[in-house]
Amino acid sequence: MTDYAKARELGEQAREKEWTRPSFAKQLFLGDFRLDLVYPAPTLADEATKRGEDFVRAVRRYLDTHVDPAAIERTAQVPDEVVKGLAELGAFGITISQDYGGLGLPYLYYCRALILVGSYCPALATLLSAHQSIGVPQPLKLFGTEEQKREYLPRCARGEVSAFLLTEPDVGSDPARLSTTAVRDGDDYVLDGVKLWTTNGVVADLLVVMARTGKKISAFVVEADSPGITVKRRNAFMGLRGIENGVTEFSQVRVPAKNLIGREGEGLKIALTTLNTGRLSLPATCAGNAKWAVKIAREWGNARVQWGRKVGEHEAVATKIAFIAATAYALEAVCELTSRMADDQRNDIRIEAALAKLYASELSYQALDELVQIRGGRGYETAESLAARGERGVPVEQMLRDSRINRIFEGSSEIMRLLITREAVDAHLSAAGELINPDASRKERAQALRQAGRFYARWLPTLVAGSGNLPAGYAEFGPLATHLRFVERTSRKLARSTFYGMSRWQGRLEHKQSFLGRIIDIGAELFAMTAVCVKAEEDAHDLGRRPYELADTFCQQARRRAEALFARLWDNSDSQDARLARYVLEGRYTFVEEGILDPSIEGPWIGSPQGGENVRRKIL
Repeated sequence: MTDYAKARELGEQAREKEWTRPSFAKQLFLGDFRLDLVYPAPTLADEATKRGEDFVRAVRRYLDTHVDPAAIERTAQVPDEVVKGLAELGAFGITISQDYGGLGLPYLYYCRALILVGSYCPALATLLSAHQSIGVPQPLKLFGTEEQKREYLPRCARGEVSAFLLTEPDVGSDPARLSTTAVRDGDDYVLDGVKLWTTNGVVADLLVVMARTGKKISAFVVEADSPGITVKRRNAFMGLRGIENGVTEFSQVRVPAKNLIGREGEGLKIALTTLNTGRLSLPATCAGNAKWAVKIAREWGNARVQWGRKVGEHEAVATKIAFIAATAYALEAVCELTSRMADDQRNDIRIEAALAKLYASELSYQALDELVQIRGGRGYETAESLAARGERGVPVEQMLRDSRINRIFEGSSEIMRLLITREAVDAHLSAAGELINPDASRKERAQALRQAGRFYARWLPTLVAGSGNLPAGYAEFGPLATHLRFVERTSRKLARSTFYGMSRWQGRLEHKQSFLGRIIDIGAELFAMTAVCVKAEEDAHDLGRRPYELADTFCQQARRRAEALFARLWDNSDSQDARLARYVLEGRYTFVEEGILDPSIEGPWIGSPQGGENVRRKIL
């Protein structure tokens, strides 16, 4: 079996194959616009809302009076007293049940807290989200035994920091190559291996470690001070300079068998299921970044005067401000709708959460990049330098650097598109079965052809017409009804395009990553348009027409992006680009590299860290 086949098989084993609850996004990709699944948006009980609002206000007060984000950027470290102060507020146990010492707040308020923190200090938001979204609390909440929950969740809620360790020096998104091992020895497992990019790992008290048990991957809770664990170094990055991210080595580390999460071989399933809701923290941080960008763009657009007019009144700048403001409102809408669905628990949100992460990380970065352009030289200059010469120290360049990792964190945008594709086209793959399996026999393919024929005979007629063709469709949304009609029509067009791709390439479709990526990006635009219309309709009760104006502008922009993506589905240079890239890798064009000097520092490209003392830092 090839390495690709092994990785694919592992991924299939880890997937949740059953859909026991409805999924708005899954139906959207099938051309079935189920607005009833998201509108009216789920609401919270008054008691939960009050506790959530009180907590967010307390966090705001604490940040404003006790946290200096400029100092965190300058020293590349979150002070111990800040960690302790946030722990006293309950910020390390926001979604941990009150039964285990946490606040037990809804995901909606977890996300609103991260929007707030992310707008002020992204490194601090990363500390909190890595601890709760992918660290010990979420896996134990979903898969832990009662004994594990009672032992570890109260510690996490009190502020003992946790980290998630999956990536290795030569293993990123390909779990089939995982080399860290966990060998059973009596009542213990013995762990050996090296983990890379362990966010929170330098200061963590508790770790979730993914390791190979035989041919499969398992998850363990590990005490960070166990003998044999060495943090070899603290990594430094382009942005998020305050995060405690390192390289951790395991050498004959003994872990009690009772610390196995779930069963042997369920490690990847635990990781993927954890991220179904765990990914919501990143869209929240991204929304916070974008909302902050609106504030700075508004202030600078009014304050700066060029050629006798405020710069914000020049059309070239005004279009950028409009994009930033409309995008910020939409990202908040996507984040809020998805977190409400997570709280409501009536929908399967695995696709929605992934779309939210993909979309928010891409669009928020574009918004911040435009903000740098609006601010010009002052956007590129550091806040410290601006303040040193007497101007307001606005950290625009830092926010841009800090946000860049969001397109890589917890699955790069490219990997996210592949993951969403697998879920979004699941109905097609199930229908086609052995038809797309290159190793299937003639008999198996003939049977699969009949099965696919029955599925498409029922499904294709549903894509001809729908509510989007009716002039009065979605009238309750007033001026936004036209956009929801567009979403309904376009979802059917998207489903037809997926079918055409399936018919054209069959088993080769999974390798047409550029085509599939555009399919997913169109779906993301439709999801965002739906979310922003739902939010605007709700907000209009208190704010009048203003939310409609933002939502309408966003939808106009999103429609043009979707239409451009459709145009490139069939008219593109994908094959030529792939061929050219192969030639580049073969060294055909090394003459292009002539006349340069490479500033790279010599060292091994890939492999275990060489030497180094234990640099683990304990928060005291």
